[in-house]
Amino acid sequence: MRLKVEFTTEPFDLDEAPAHALVAREVIEAAELDAVDVGPFGNTAEGGADAVLTAVDALLRKALEAGATRVSLQVNVVEEGGA
Repeated sequence: MRLKVEFTTEPFDLDEAPAHALVAREVIEAAELDAVDVGPFGNTAEGGADAVLTAVDALLRKALEAGATRVSLQVNVVEEGGA
């Protein structure tokens, strides 16, 4: 099964990326995922279910430890071979 996760961390800071946002991006970029897109207002990643779920666990733990007060995420099942 393939999954796609979309997430944001808060609080926002439009002047400088907060530590929790940087940590979350580092976790996702280091994970064994097939597609990663990070941006200022949202991030997406896609891969096998085990890889995505492992990355989400690490993302939640590390972002909260780094000061996030809210993490919004959505996980969707995607068709094999689809984006």
